[in-house]
Amino acid sequence: MGDTAAHPVLPGFHPDPSVCRVGEDYFLACSSFEYFPGVPVFHSRDLVRWRQVGNALDRPSQLRLSRASSSGGIYAPTLRHHDGRFWLITTNASAEGGNLVVTATDPAGPWSEPVMLPGVPGIDPDLAWDEDGSCWCTVAGVSQVRLDPETGKILGEPYRIWSGTPGAKAPEAPHLFRIGEFWYLLIAEGGTERGHAVSIARGPAPSGPFEACPANPILTHRGMEHPVQNTGHADLVQGPDGSWWMVFLGVRPGGVTPGWHVLGRETFLAPVEWVDGWPVVGEVVSDFSALPWPVEEPEVEPVRDDFDADVLRPLWISLRDRPENLCSTTDRPGWLTLRARGDSLDVADVVFVGRRQQHPACRAEVLINASAGRGGLAVRLDEHHHYEIEAGGDGEVHVIARIGPLRTTVASHAVAPGPLTLSVLITENHAEDARTGPDTVSFAVTDPYGESTVLAALDGRYLSTEVAGGFTGRVIGMYATAGTVRFDWFDYVSGGF
Repeated sequence: MGDTAAHPVLPGFHPDPSVCRVGEDYFLACSSFEYFPGVPVFHSRDLVRWRQVGNALDRPSQLRLSRASSSGGIYAPTLRHHDGRFWLITTNASAEGGNLVVTATDPAGPWSEPVMLPGVPGIDPDLAWDEDGSCWCTVAGVSQVRLDPETGKILGEPYRIWSGTPGAKAPEAPHLFRIGEFWYLLIAEGGTERGHAVSIARGPAPSGPFEACPANPILTHRGMEHPVQNTGHADLVQGPDGSWWMVFLGVRPGGVTPGWHVLGRETFLAPVEWVDGWPVVGEVVSDFSALPWPVEEPEVEPVRDDFDADVLRPLWISLRDRPENLCSTTDRPGWLTLRARGDSLDVADVVFVGRRQQHPACRAEVLINASAGRGGLAVRLDEHHHYEIEAGGDGEVHVIARIGPLRTTVASHAVAPGPLTLSVLITENHAEDARTGPDTVSFAVTDPYGESTVLAALDGRYLSTEVAGGFTGRVIGMYATAGTVRFDWFDYVSGGF
């Protein structure tokens, strides 16, 4: 983790990338799981510098997650452009969900209300249109059905078209393309852990029959000494110069044995060459300046969000919903106001607003006024794995750790009344002991008189997927667990400290 030769194009918890090109523009969507709004949508002109333009599922009428478990919710979207519209198909893997399609003329939104697909089974749905306009939906498994995406009606019954490599588990993430004389079926297999891989087959028609590439898997890092692991769940696109490229997910494990990844599954880029009608995937791009087209200068993200706008920026995400009466930037202009619902981060309905941790080393700070409630700054993986620094009207600040079934107050500190600055500092570990974890998560408080006190330094491995399980990554954010809590600003700074 932190290796400069392992730069993702979308760092942090941005898994299951799906990309499409429209003229000189590229658009990409990712999974969002239990977070609201759902399905972040990005724009780029060079496949490297991506800017979030919105979220495809940003209204309660589009996205119901109240019964979604952590790592449930929105799985693996496919984003395509067809007949003048953007089409996004995805799975709401919760009791309130199922497969659905939304459309937009502008990928920044607004997106339509969902068309539900009760006849489409499984997860990871894909859309592809053939020459006569028929729409083919392919899902994990790998099975396929013709579909009317306007109405959600299936035209026939789903049937199996390919099972991937014999013996490989979890054939999933199918994407179907017409390239030259063949239809290509790209899938992930091997599971989204260290055995993850990408394989491909081709056939004369969308429905096959498909023959497997003799070089499968065409992408995997299993068993390799490479800073990017768990590579899989890919999509294909042509670059600005007409060359072919693959976006795919991977992780950057840190620490020593067995390696822990904490940022979630991230999006990477690799070149593709075609040899004898089959794609050959090159090395993960590490030097963006060496690409065969100009790459834009990176956009400098503001360190501070002052919450001056009437709505939150698209990068901010909440747990399962975001009722306007519980989360507002207009209740007290220039402040984010949170009103409590759940009484701790251990519960599913806690009021929380956060952003993905996108860098192995970073610092986040907030100015909080918790005189009328209780809340703070948290580093969250799920309900059972989170660290937080919490303030309230009792004149004390507490650092709390929840690791599996254990919950403890790690440190407490008396503070003077008034607004406080709460900080979390995340630093990478580079010790050579085989048991060394990936990073250290430290919490501090600065009182109204400017005196700072570090309260705790915690082992980051317990907020990793290898410990907690699931499909997400860390999110750093603000929360309220009693009364009304206000935040004047939130700072996020990347880099070593």
